[in-house]
Amino acid sequence: MEKTVSPDAAQTLRAAKRIVVKVGSAILCAEDGAVRAAWLASLADDIAALRGDGCEVVVVTSGAIALGRKRLGLDRTLQLDEKQAASAAGQAALAQAWQRAFDPHDTHIAQLLLTLDDTENRRRYLNARATFRTLLDLKALPMVNENDTVATSEIRYGDNDRLAAHAAQIVESDVLIILSDVDGLYTADPRKDPGARHIPVVETITPEIEQSAAGPNKAAGIGSGGMASKIAAAKIAGANGCVTIIAAGARLNPIAAIRDGAAATLLRATGNPERARRQWIGGRIKPAGTITIDAGAAMALAGGASLLPAGVVAVAGDFSRGDAVTIIAPGSKVLGQGLSAYFSDEIRKIAGRRSDELEEILGYRRRPAVVEKNDLVLRTE
Repeated sequence: MEKTVSPDAAQTLRAAKRIVVKVGSAILCAEDGAVRAAWLASLADDIAALRGDGCEVVVVTSGAIALGRKRLGLDRTLQLDEKQAASAAGQAALAQAWQRAFDPHDTHIAQLLLTLDDTENRRRYLNARATFRTLLDLKALPMVNENDTVATSEIRYGDNDRLAAHAAQIVESDVLIILSDVDGLYTADPRKDPGARHIPVVETITPEIEQSAAGPNKAAGIGSGGMASKIAAAKIAGANGCVTIIAAGARLNPIAAIRDGAAATLLRATGNPERARRQWIGGRIKPAGTITIDAGAAMALAGGASLLPAGVVAVAGDFSRGDAVTIIAPGSKVLGQGLSAYFSDEIRKIAGRRSDELEEILGYRRRPAVVEKNDLVLRTE
């Protein structure tokens, strides 16, 4: 079996500003179902080092069902309701294990439980994105898992590789690291063929690569995923401008090993996230209403600012948070389109008011922007 060092993966990791790390139950938990505490402590050291270098990190972790079934004495093949019960029993233990690992680094873990609907529904997507943003601003470590206690087959990701890819999409991550039981893709099954060659870089995920993931690499990855699910996750992440690194995770300090050039497979991104997002906001969503603004707000938007309540003159339509709205400038000129951060009736209450008045008017505190600058696409003509 021929292995190579992976300078591309190492260089990419060193340059990253925001990283999502996916940890599977096969490397987090020992055969008896207990957390590998020493290994998790070494991963915490790696993540703390990344954060110390100014990199923001989000963790996607499996393990709740594995821990919960041990607590509940479920040593058989589980039905859906038993998996949900095991997840409920295991979530607390999972969060406690991660928090213990990060206590020496004075880092607070913040758990987020997501379902597929949370990334497919615009309002829930915005809520999730705002929560991630706030946690990262507060220097907490977001720890994501699928909400197995309520998810059914219709609303499940099915494996945490895809969940990690969607988390990378939400937080606009530079790099997705999938820690596996193998150090990436091979030309043949490395467990059976001593001549198998490691593939350090995948420029484009071709049908041949996908076939390889279902063939010689199929056995990689214990649990609900496998190499095929990792390639599928890399396609999702790559379409949103995020590169994926598949690396051996069972060793101590697995991320430090990648940074030092250990063998790994880097799957390059194929998409431009900003362009795709602007096309989605600006042309693929039917607007549910309009917001008319004054001349000062129009100038501010042209300068790259968010739309604040003070610049709102009128609201038309009945729309929800996350819906697309058309922005109208003085003279009935269509300025652009964006995603509303408020319900239409809320905007009517705060139109023309200062940002420091919003909490008193609404009775609760929210970010002041009616439309965030990153959720706004202006016309170019």
